[in-house]
Amino acid sequence: MQIRGDKVLIATYSRSGRTQGVAEELAQLVDADMYKIEVAPDTFDRDMYKTDEIAIEQIKNNQYPKLVSEIPNADQYDLILVGSPVWQGAPATPVHTFLEQIKNYPGKVASFYTDAGMADGYEDTFKEWAGKLNVLPAHEGSNDLAAWIKELS
Repeated sequence: MQIRGDKVLIATYSRSGRTQGVAEELAQLVDADMYKIEVAPDTFDRDMYKTDEIAIEQIKNNQYPKLVSEIPNADQYDLILVGSPVWQGAPATPVHTFLEQIKNYPGKVASFYTDAGMADGYEDTFKEWAGKLNVLPAHEGSNDLAAWIKELS
């Protein structure tokens, strides 16, 4: 399925592999390039509760993690789908760094997410972090990706 001739990038931060799995499902539905949003291996703890604490401190201090993989030239894409797990009701903090680095991107951005609990506030935080980017509706990644892609077209 093509999104109205758009060139698409799927950029994903995934800790457990679940969000990456959704990204791979999307890649089977849409002709897209893939990019993994990655941080240094020692950025977060193996324990998710400790990682939550680290992320809360990063947000509080406005000190987001650096990415270790170079971002492709965003301007060559019409649409960027950004995948993230939900951490404390918000996107994972490496997503903030990614959005900050593409802040002048003129195309469309849409987020998909995976959560083990409550995603309340996820979309609002994503939009806040996206600043002036053209943000389309987000999607909880465990259901009907094809319908979401159709909605984005």
